[in-house]
Amino acid sequence: MSTNPQNNMNDSKEETTVPDGPWWRGATPQQWKVLWAAFLGWALDVMDLMLYSMVIVYVIQEFQFDSSMAGTIASATLIASAFGGIIFGFVADKFGRTKSMLYSILVYSLFSLMCGFSTTFTQLLVFRILVGLGTGGEWSAGAALVTESWPAKHRAKVMAFVQSSFAVGYALAAFIAMIVVPVWGWRGVFFVGVLPALLTLWIRKHTPESEVWQAQKKRYSFKEIVGQLFGAHKRNTIICLLFTGFAMLGYWGLFTWIPTYLATPVSEGGPGLDVVKSGMWIIVMQFGAWLGFLSYGYVADWLGRKKSFALYFVISAICVPLYMLIDDVTLLLIFGPVVAFFGTGFYSGFGPTFAELFPTGIRATAQGFIYNAARALSALAPFIIGQLAVTQGLASALLVTSGFFLLAAVVVMVFLPETRNKELV
Repeated sequence: MSTNPQNNMNDSKEETTVPDGPWWRGATPQQWKVLWAAFLGWALDVMDLMLYSMVIVYVIQEFQFDSSMAGTIASATLIASAFGGIIFGFVADKFGRTKSMLYSILVYSLFSLMCGFSTTFTQLLVFRILVGLGTGGEWSAGAALVTESWPAKHRAKVMAFVQSSFAVGYALAAFIAMIVVPVWGWRGVFFVGVLPALLTLWIRKHTPESEVWQAQKKRYSFKEIVGQLFGAHKRNTIICLLFTGFAMLGYWGLFTWIPTYLATPVSEGGPGLDVVKSGMWIIVMQFGAWLGFLSYGYVADWLGRKKSFALYFVISAICVPLYMLIDDVTLLLIFGPVVAFFGTGFYSGFGPTFAELFPTGIRATAQGFIYNAARALSALAPFIIGQLAVTQGLASALLVTSGFFLLAAVVVMVFLPETRNKELV
C-alpha cells in the first residue's frame, strides 16, 4: 500500500491501493508502528489516569476526606486534561505528532510517581492536575497520528482498535491496585505509575511522523488555530463539544465511582466487595469495554457516525439503572461487561469523527481541544455524584449518568454531520 499523503486526498487512488478484506491486510510496517505507539501510549495514559479511582477509598481513609473532596481531585484532573489537550495538540500541529506524544507521556508518568509522595490534600491535588495535563495531551497527538496514517475506509476500525487500549489501561489500573495495595498500600500504586515513561524510549526510536502532517506547507500559530476553530469551523467545534461533553459526563460520572460503589458496604446500599473481588469485577467489566471499543469501529463504518453514536448512547442510558438494581454479586459480574460495552465503546468514534470534520493544519489541536475540553466539562460529574452520594447514597447518585447519555444521543441525531468515508485534507 502506498503511504503517499496525496492518497488521503483522492478517493479513486486510495481505492486502488487499499486491499479488500480485514483492515490489517496490506498495512505497512510504518502504519503498524504508529498503531502500536498510540495503542500503548493510550493504554498507559488511561492506567495512570484511573489509578486514583482505584484507591479513592484508601486515600479518603488516610487523609480523612469526604466523598466531595475526593471527587474534587478527580474533577481537577479532568479539567487539567483540557489544557493538556490544547497545549500538546498545538505542539503536535506545530512540531510533530510523535514529539508531542513523547513529551505528554513523560509528563503524566513522572507526576503519577509524585502522587505517591503526597502528604496533604493540596499536594495530591496539584500532582493529579499535572497528571491530567499529560494524559490530555497524549490522546491529541496519538489520534491525529493514527487517523492520518491509515486509509479512510478502515479509519474507524483502526481507531477502534487503538481506543480499545482504554479498557486495557483501566484493567491494568485495577490489576495494579489489586496486587499492590495489600502489600505496599495506595502509595505504591502511584509509584508503579512511572513505568510508562519507559515507552518514550521506543517511541523516539521507532515511531514515524505523519506524512500528511509533513506535507503541510504552512504551520499555523496558536492564534490562527484558535481563530479557525471558532471561526470557519465554529459550528463543528460547538456540536462536537456538546455531544462529547454529555457523553463524557455520563462516562466519568459512572466509571469514576464504580470501584467505590463495588466496595460500598451492603448496609450503605452497595455490594460490599473486598479489594480483590472489586478488582476482579472491574477487570471482567473492562473485557466488555474492550469488545465495545472494537465493535464500535465496525458499527460506525456500517451504520455511519450519527446512528452508531446514538445507538450506544441510548443503550448506555438503559443499562445504568439496570446495573444499580442488581443486588446479586454474580449478576453484577455478568452484567458489568454489558454496561462497559456500551458505556465506553462509543469512545472509538471520537477520533475518526473529529479527524473528518477538521483539516490537517489544525487537526491535532481540534481533536485535543474538543476531546479534553469535553473531559474537563465531565469533571463536574465526579463532583456532582460525590455530592449527591453524601445525601442520596452512591447507587441513587449514579442514576444521573443516564440523563447525560440521553442528551448526547439527542445532540448527535439532530446536529452532527455524517462524515463516513470522508477523505482527510
